[in-house]
This record gives sequence, structure tokens and C-alpha cells, in this order.
Amino acid sequence: MAIQSSNLTLMVKDIDRSVAFYQSIGFTLANRWGNHYAQITAPGITIGLHPAGDGSPSNSGNASIGFVADDFEAANTLLRQHSIEVEERSEEGGKFLHFTDPDGTALYFIQPKW
Repeated sequence: MAIQSSNLTLMVKDIDRSVAFYQSIGFTLANRWGNHYAQITAPGITIGLHPAGDGSPSNSGNASIGFVADDFEAANTLLRQHSIEVEERSEEGGKFLHFTDPDGTALYFIQPKW
């Protein structure tokens, strides 16, 4: 047996809003099955968006998803152009832009020092 692909699924409140958000930061809509499920992709990651049922949590808890952009300053500008609240941070490993998706999932862009 070999794993041929994988994805991370996020429970979301509104698939349309979530698809639009991820597209605004550079993801591509790969597949969509009405309001039941959508797959968005960027190099190296596929994220599934699934509607949260009544009483289901719709955020990632302690998880976060990181992205390395080819132009860190352009990523910062892009987030701000879409009125996405950004927290900038620098540490030993690099510079970070922390932000969340519409359901509170923790996301970040990193400009690594390695």
C-alpha cells in the first residue's frame, strides 16, 4: 500500500466565504461538490473545506497551517489589501505573518532564515 495523496480538512461555517478567502490568498479551487465539500490547493497542500454541522467546532483548535511565499512583502501586502488582520513577528527561525481564516483557523506566511 502507498499513500497517493493527502489533504487536511477544515470544518467551516460557510463554504462560499471560505473558498473566496483562500482564493484571495493564492489558492486554487480544485474540486467542489455543491455545499457539501470543496478542495482548494496550493503547491504542496490540499485543504478540504467541509461544512460544520450544528454544534460542531468550526476552527482548527491548536493546529496552524504555514505557507512559504516567494515574496514575503508581497504576501504582507496581499493580506492587507484584503483587510485581513495580520500580526507580524520575527524570531530565530525567520519572519512570520500570522492571520486567521473566516472560521478562526490559524494561518501564517513565513520567510525562513534557512
